Amino acid sequence: MSMRPEEPGEIPAETVRVARAAFRKGSLAIRMRDELGPLFGDGQFAGLFPARGKPAWSPGRLALVLVLQFVEGLTDRQAAEAVRARIDWKYALGLELADAGFDYSVLSEFRDRLIGADGGREILDAVLAAARRRGLITARGRARTDSTHLLSAVRELNQLELVAETLRWALNAVASAEPDWLSEHARPDWFKHYATRAEDSRFPKERSRRDQAYRRVGSDGMHLLQMIWAKDAPPGLRQLPQAEVLRQVWVQYFHLIEGEVARRGPKDRPRGLKRVVTPYDLDARTGGKLDINWDGYKVHVTETCEESTPHLVTSVVSTVASVSDDRMSAPVHAELARRDLLPGEHWVDAGYANAGALSAARRDHSIGLHGPLKAVTVPHARGDAAFSQNAFTIDWDNQYVTCPNGAVSTQWAERPSKEGLAEVRVRFSPADCGTCPQLPECVNSPRPRRREINLRPRDEYEALQQARKLQATDEWKNRYKIRAGIEGTISQAVQVCGLRRSRYRGLSKTSLQHQLTGAAVNLIRIDAWLTYTPRARTRTSPLTALRPAA
Repeated sequence: MSMRPEEPGEIPAETVRVARAAFRKGSLAIRMRDELGPLFGDGQFAGLFPARGKPAWSPGRLALVLVLQFVEGLTDRQAAEAVRARIDWKYALGLELADAGFDYSVLSEFRDRLIGADGGREILDAVLAAARRRGLITARGRARTDSTHLLSAVRELNQLELVAETLRWALNAVASAEPDWLSEHARPDWFKHYATRAEDSRFPKERSRRDQAYRRVGSDGMHLLQMIWAKDAPPGLRQLPQAEVLRQVWVQYFHLIEGEVARRGPKDRPRGLKRVVTPYDLDARTGGKLDINWDGYKVHVTETCEESTPHLVTSVVSTVASVSDDRMSAPVHAELARRDLLPGEHWVDAGYANAGALSAARRDHSIGLHGPLKAVTVPHARGDAAFSQNAFTIDWDNQYVTCPNGAVSTQWAERPSKEGLAEVRVRFSPADCGTCPQLPECVNSPRPRRREINLRPRDEYEALQQARKLQATDEWKNRYKIRAGIEGTISQAVQVCGLRRSRYRGLSKTSLQHQLTGAAVNLIRIDAWLTYTPRARTRTSPLTALRPAA
């Protein structure tokens, strides 16, 4: 397929006449074309197509079709049918009424091209640029961010199903590539145990028998790996993706003990960021948030929250499920900076707020990051304790700390923490602490010898102390209520655009889905703003409404 870029032209006169007659009050698609103009041009996607070959359908129009598809929650077939049959869609796309559209498979092919060039960001960029031209969005205002979980497109598997299905998948791939070789080397019971999907198998309920089945699968998989990597095996088998996935899963879930295949214990398996949870979506990971655990991904949504403009999504960042929120402030700010939409105030929940994020936001982007800081849980280190960190005097210039009783630290060392973060470790002398009668109150240890204090770098420490003082005020607590609105945005994306479950497999395709969801939510909100549709109010149950004022 090739592309010869064309600038968006005028809407055909007949299409305009029929659309105005059929939609006297207008529709979202018609209003978007009238108010924002053509959102996408072919030139934006010129790099996705070669210069020679059969001409492709207009990529600028395809991009708009993808967004409208998410606005209405349509499948590819339904979206292609809407292009052929819907007058308002033809109006928005600038098509003749007799235009036959395209086959629905074109949308899948176009998405694949967008994924390779990270084109999903360009689609959201174009919608935001149009909103900015219309005066509906500005930088340096207020923004808020929250994350939500996203289920993988494939079925969740328990560990026994995972290893059994991975082995079945690999056996089918080997059988397709080298059927004669596998027939000669396969164990006889493989045809019985792995002929059907693992979810269709009746695994035993008793713990001992399930463990026995787990060991059998582990032994069979190890035997197949040894066969594939044997010197006399067909070399092409080692290049099969299924063989590599089988190897990864077996390394993560099994090991050899005295020549016998044994199941790895929970503490001996890789952490969630690396652990494969399904062979059919290798990017999916296990995540947890509060009391929710899931296999899949996580999406971080940022929106504006000014009263005088519509609340538009300005950033959508996708990660695997195991990435914690406390690492995401910097990526979100980098995405906003790329779009020149950095806020002056950024309101987040406790998952995003930490000393490093507060300091980096102010230092790198001049952003005031506001979010509840996690409370200090160690009793002797709390702010109101007699020997909390706040009770110690820190001399950053001369690198020493003085305790409330006047003792001065003897060691000051800068070294990374267990998580790899910069940290200052301060130690007092055992000679000073050992003679102090208040040592048991100062050190939380059954056999205390001396006090040790771990400090963040100076800029982070000072940002943390300033934030804690600010968050103790009633004014800040009242202003923080603004963050709650982002939950309504996530709810709208879930209900209208199907955000809760990935439509596709893999992080790249899932990220594209999120960018299209952000663009679709923006079109819906711009349309609501133009038609003076009031924002929905927070729902309150009758019982909550009767609660006495504090």
